[in-house]
Amino acid sequence: MKKVAIDGPSASGKSTVAKGVAKALGFVYVDSGALYRGVTWNASRRGIDPADAESVVRAMREAEWRFFVRDAGVAGFSVDGIEPTRELREKPVREAVALVAAVPAVRDFVVERLRGLAECGALVMEGRDIGTVVFPETPYKFYLDADPEERAMRRYRELVSAGEREKAEEVLESLRRRDRIDSTRKAAPLKIATDARVVDTTGMTIDDVVGFIVNAVKGAGNE
Repeated sequence: MKKVAIDGPSASGKSTVAKGVAKALGFVYVDSGALYRGVTWNASRRGIDPADAESVVRAMREAEWRFFVRDAGVAGFSVDGIEPTRELREKPVREAVALVAAVPAVRDFVVERLRGLAECGALVMEGRDIGTVVFPETPYKFYLDADPEERAMRRYRELVSAGEREKAEEVLESLRRRDRIDSTRKAAPLKIATDARVVDTTGMTIDDVVGFIVNAVKGAGNE
């Protein structure tokens, strides 16, 4: 089964593009970041400090995780019978997820389960280490990037549309902090796979990026 890996920093357009590519190809869409946010949310709902790595990992291992594919072709999961959705995007989880995702035991747990989703069929998976760690063998690797200011404005517009009123400067600093954590963590730091196609999405429309990746995957399949 084909596995399309789409990596990149926060607000580079990964989620929207990956959803569009999955829909166009008829593949299952997987947001790897949602699982890291799920681990973070699971710790938060138990009152655990995200900096307490040992307690975060213990709570993660004690929870009952179930994985499935929704009718829309989107991979989902539940924790102890609860399927978190909106909770994964709330500020407490957003601000703590980079810290939790840097814990090696958390990354091992998530990577193992992401690989297991290959049983669901052809995948389009987006994240930060899909092409370098999760599916390094796939020939379909893409790395999306954009200017930091452009990424900050994208995230700012998302937050405003969701009813949150954070200042653009705060959003930019939050993205820079997340980039620093992602690129300097010891376990699977954010980096570009040597054979990935790098796409600078600054100034590109979503349709342009989706079309580029879809054509690349279809073209590679005919080689």
